[in-house]
Amino acid sequence: MKKNLLMLHTITRIVAFIILSFSVFLFFAGHNNPGGGFIGGLMTAAALLLLYVSFDIKSIKKVIPFNYTTMIAVGMLFAIGTGVASMLRGFPFLTQFDKYVTFPILGKVHLTTALPFDLGVYLVVVGVTLLSILTIAEDDA
Repeated sequence: MKKNLLMLHTITRIVAFIILSFSVFLFFAGHNNPGGGFIGGLMTAAALLLLYVSFDIKSIKKVIPFNYTTMIAVGMLFAIGTGVASMLRGFPFLTQFDKYVTFPILGKVHLTTALPFDLGVYLVVVGVTLLSILTIAEDDA
């Protein structure tokens, strides 16, 4: 007998979208307010895990074909690269720089080096969390 999980799948899609939207907000609010790469990454991992639990692992891996080991490596490169870039300019490791830049459509935008660092932390947290939990979940023993 096949179970009808239409209600579960529909609510999961809506809730996952809300959680992902909030994680993006937390990510971008992080360098000036509470939030950032760590909590944004945990929220994203929670949304993706909700999808993995509601649907099955095989079908979600077809839709979201991320290699989480590569994601961790790319995140580490972003985070370390931000620190090394400040050292190449003659400043201590992870010195933050910021600048206001005017774009044609967006207007005046505040750019900072904390954002690429937070992106690295975000990718590492999502990768480590999902790789750990999915490795345990896929264990056949």
